[in-house]
Formats: sequence, C-alpha cells, structure tokens
Amino acid sequence: MQPDPMAIKSAPPLLALALRPLPLLPLAAALTALTRSVATRHPSLFRRLGPYASASFVLDPTDLPFVICLSFDATRPQVTLHRQAQQGDTKIAGPLAALLGMVHGAFDGDALFFSRDLVIEGNTEAVLALRNAIDDAELDIGAELQALSGPFAGLLGRAIAMAQARTGLCLSRPETGVYN
Repeated sequence: MQPDPMAIKSAPPLLALALRPLPLLPLAAALTALTRSVATRHPSLFRRLGPYASASFVLDPTDLPFVICLSFDATRPQVTLHRQAQQGDTKIAGPLAALLGMVHGAFDGDALFFSRDLVIEGNTEAVLALRNAIDDAELDIGAELQALSGPFAGLLGRAIAMAQARTGLCLSRPETGVYN
C-alpha cells in the first residue's frame, strides 16, 4: 500500500532538536520581519480580520520546542516565541505540517479540525476570520521569503524546494510554489 501523500507528517526530529538550544529572540525577529512584509504586501489580509484584527493568536506547532504568539496590528504586527504554553484570545495547536499545509491551501482547515489534527481553543470566530483572511490572500510563505531575500531569491527558492522535498513540509502554495 502506498503512503497517503496528503497525510500529516511530523516535522523532522532533527529540526526540533536543532531548534531546541537556539535563542528564540533572533527567530522571533525574523518572523516579525516576515509578518510585517506580508502586512505590506497583503494589506487586505489584516483588514479581512475585521473585529479580530487586535486579537492575539497562539500557534502551537506541537512537534517543535516553542509556541508562536501573533499580535496583529495593521501597522506593526508582532511575533514572539516562547518555550512554555502561552495564553491568547485563541490557540491553534497541531503538527507544523498541518499548520503550514493549511496556510498554503494544501490541507482544508475544517478537515484538519474535524480529524483532530488541529485543536482550536478560545475564540473560534477569530480563528475562522484568520483562516478566511489567509485563504483570500493565498499566502505563499516561500514566495514571501524570496521577496525579502533580494538578489538571493533564486538560491533561496532552490533551498526551499530542497527542504520541501526532504521534509515533506508544505513550504509554498502547491499550485504556484517555488518547487513547481
């Protein structure tokens, strides 16, 4: 029997092991820069959040050694990383592959929720608004990273494609991603 190509994979254990000793502040700063770039390139994403634009979202990639806290402000979104559980208006927990796959449209958020690959706590309306905003923006994290990398965009695209192939993580939108 062939393995299901759409099955949710865990992040490679070596990735989690490599991230464990790293200081979180530089990674949080990089993720904040990425989020602010997304805000600039896709302003409708933050407008689409409507009354939840000021909500705090906790993303818990359960196979990584930290949680991600997102605070959206249309002018200054902020990302912080923490090694312990955090409180927010809402929390979305699941494997990194499920979180990335949902962002890139490779997995259906409702299906992930009902299969219990994702666990949602707190304000579910805020989560739904976030998911709809991301779906409408058709975000591609790989393309966003390439846009930030200037003259290294091609090299980074190849690195993203290689990482995608080796890890099975969805690092770009399948239909438009750098690895097509």
